[in-house]
Amino acid sequence: MTESPDSRPKTLNFNVGVLGHVDSGKTSLARALSSTASTAAFDKNPQSRERGITLDLGFSAFTVDCPVHLRDSGGQQPYDSLQFTLVDCPGHASLIRTIIGGAQIIDLMMLVVDVVKGVQTQTAECLLIGELTCPRMVVVLNKIDLLPPNKRQSAIEKMTKRLHKTLESTRFKECPVIAVAAKPGGPEAPETEEPQGVAELIELLKKQTYLPKRDPKGDLLMAVDHCFSIRGQGTVMTGTILQGSLAINDTVEIPVLKVTKKIKSVQMFRKPVSGAMQGDRVGVCVTQFDPKLLERGLVCTPGSLRTLYAAVISARKIGYFKGPLATRAKFHITVGHETVMAKDEYVAGQRDGAPGPDPEQWALLEFERPVTCPGLCLVIGSKLDTDIHANACRLAFQGRLLHGFEDKSYCETALPRLRIYKTKHKEGQVERVTDDYSVIGRSLFKKETNLQLFVGLKVTLSTGESGLIEGGFGQSGKFKIRIQEGLRPETKQLFSSTSKKKGKSGGKGGPTGEEEPKAESQPVSIHLHFKRYVFDPHKKMVQS
Repeated sequence: MTESPDSRPKTLNFNVGVLGHVDSGKTSLARALSSTASTAAFDKNPQSRERGITLDLGFSAFTVDCPVHLRDSGGQQPYDSLQFTLVDCPGHASLIRTIIGGAQIIDLMMLVVDVVKGVQTQTAECLLIGELTCPRMVVVLNKIDLLPPNKRQSAIEKMTKRLHKTLESTRFKECPVIAVAAKPGGPEAPETEEPQGVAELIELLKKQTYLPKRDPKGDLLMAVDHCFSIRGQGTVMTGTILQGSLAINDTVEIPVLKVTKKIKSVQMFRKPVSGAMQGDRVGVCVTQFDPKLLERGLVCTPGSLRTLYAAVISARKIGYFKGPLATRAKFHITVGHETVMAKDEYVAGQRDGAPGPDPEQWALLEFERPVTCPGLCLVIGSKLDTDIHANACRLAFQGRLLHGFEDKSYCETALPRLRIYKTKHKEGQVERVTDDYSVIGRSLFKKETNLQLFVGLKVTLSTGESGLIEGGFGQSGKFKIRIQEGLRPETKQLFSSTSKKKGKSGGKGGPTGEEEPKAESQPVSIHLHFKRYVFDPHKKMVQS
């Protein structure tokens, strides 16, 4: 990165995510499309090369003449070329977190489907991620060379029809479907075999492009996917700018390392430039640090990112997820470019079965380790420990980060201010009446309950009267209720008739005529309603 930077090239960068089920031929397709491969491209991971499966986000690019509908979109300096940056996301089941990391930076999704196998579990998950993160999609039916030539066209048409039916209920209905053979003969075939349909795919991609909203303003946020050092020059970080812009001599922060570094030079696909902005794919050379410390992560304007121990999020259940979104359940949470286990401490708002197709809820997530992320970012909750061979969607919910807690002792300092409550209902019975304004109740509390916590709370009787708990009565959990307005005549009559029956039958010492009225034949129930704030350290009962 020693060349002196020239002025910013008149090239529009357009990020295309290549997603699909494992072995659908995504990397072969990216290779067929690309003329220039960036540093992270095509599976630098040796484990991946052995298995022939993409394990990390690969990046590559190819440049074409700028289509007419975009040419004049560059303002005073019209674009003369269009650069497609291909983000080759893995389809291997256990690596869904990497797909989510890649999906947050793409403008168009290219969903690769094996024409012989059709839609598989991971194809559906990729589709869901696309719906959450991407406005447009192109479906590529790959491996058409495996179809018998005499049945090829009818098989393609049948699969196209089936895919359009699958996409009917998504935001991608009526999206274009194109058939190709990215690597005729498979991975072992000689390189002399020409790909089929790739030129037509490039033309289709050009038609699908639009001017992505790119805003150079605001704090810098760059997703780094690869890091290496150049002796005598510094350390190079390659990645995609998610927001803001950067320029030579800017100071940037690497939050995970808690260090700031000065930018020495910038390149876009091996061309030196003076700066770059949101949506651009860049290599940034900064003052030296050990590249092993940052293989993937975020780089930002100093002080702009927060490290969170917990967060309040909005959450909407994903319809294909079969499990419940239960309080205190654990989920894999992908937030920013990190995936971490978190406990869903409390879910508030509408529950399953509430009106509407996908009721929105709110949840407090408590992370098992701190995460660094921007505000209001996308949050996806998954059950990645589900059996990867099970035909089940592992994406559970999606939402936005609304509020983060940066203080390690947030449980004591911040949570009590979180006004989340649970409504409680207790039911007991009137045991007897002591006078026109007082009754004794039972079965509302356990013997060991501290009744002082409930003194002064309002209760209602099933006969309609309301009263206040005055205190305990004896040692067995009974309590006294004061009825301010007095008992109604019909209620007294109810107790009186019960008492007469009792008096006639007599007790151990014969009838006395002074027996206190008891409610036994028709029990009068006592109802106590209150709410308790979940994070109130004093556990007070509150009535509105």
